Amino acid sequence: MDYSCHAALAFVRLEAGTKIHLKAIMGVCEPETIADSPDFILYAQHGWADTSRAIAKLAKALATPKTRIITPNLGFLKTWLWIEPLIRQVEQSAAQTIRSYPNTPIKIIGHSMGGLIWLEVLNRHPEYWSNIDSLILVASPVGGADLARIIDPLGIGIGIARDLGINRRQIAEGIAREIPTLAIAGDIDNGSDGTITVEATKFPHSQFACLPGISHPALKNHPSLIEIIRDFWANPVRGVSPEPDLVSILIDRLRSVPGMTDAHRRDFHRSKAYITFNNGIAIRTWRSPLQIDHVFVANPEGEFLYGGFVGWLHAQALWKVLDVSLLQDLQEDLSSNPFN
Repeated sequence: MDYSCHAALAFVRLEAGTKIHLKAIMGVCEPETIADSPDFILYAQHGWADTSRAIAKLAKALATPKTRIITPNLGFLKTWLWIEPLIRQVEQSAAQTIRSYPNTPIKIIGHSMGGLIWLEVLNRHPEYWSNIDSLILVASPVGGADLARIIDPLGIGIGIARDLGINRRQIAEGIAREIPTLAIAGDIDNGSDGTITVEATKFPHSQFACLPGISHPALKNHPSLIEIIRDFWANPVRGVSPEPDLVSILIDRLRSVPGMTDAHRRDFHRSKAYITFNNGIAIRTWRSPLQIDHVFVANPEGEFLYGGFVGWLHAQALWKVLDVSLLQDLQEDLSSNPFN
């Protein structure tokens, strides 16, 4: 649902010379003077197996009296099929909005797949970036949804699963370098919101917030979001990634493996040490009963830092990266750094 202009916009001149909009909503045209132009435009995009109703409540709670709220309703059934038509729908809405309000800042909130849709739209249209004040991704599986990868491990196109399993971290990182971005995750089981793993929501150059005890569906419009979002809007700065250390280098290397999907930490205790570095950081591995290879990074105290898995198709690529000689070379290259 678009609370601004669901149909065409046209400019006319009154006898007094005042420039106004003609706003066509439900077939009725209403004049709107430039003095009533919005302070900002708020896009709030719902995700998979949903409609715009719930996230519209969040948008209304965050809006000012002069905010123009736009919540495209993609259709419950359509969200089960393919993401491309949904991207095009939001893309068309964004193009119309920017043409109509070229100087009005746009704030974006996307829940789950709604965040992925906006990543795709912004990636395809870098010319929009100067119009975007901030981007907030709520429970969005930027690194790929593990449940989607389990449903469609070969990426053959089983409904929306293939599209949700894609790793969009590189796209998100590029956008977050230029647009202030906040990623929000929920955690109800020490690793996920019940649907999306916490790790899958993280990417470099973004701000990050994790809300314990809040499930994936509740994150559509949970009251706890309001203060976090308002605080971010008050100071929408781009995140600064920390200096690389052994842990971050290992995680980046593992995430670069084709087909790598961020895993839940629930199976971490099943893993066994594969290689331990001089500073106590360890890589651990585990193969599930379905022969799915998992890899974990642990701190010197044996606690979980990162986990991922690959399907059968990409297992060889994982083990190539895990070659002991390559990892030993990595340690030798970093031996002069203080974190080793």
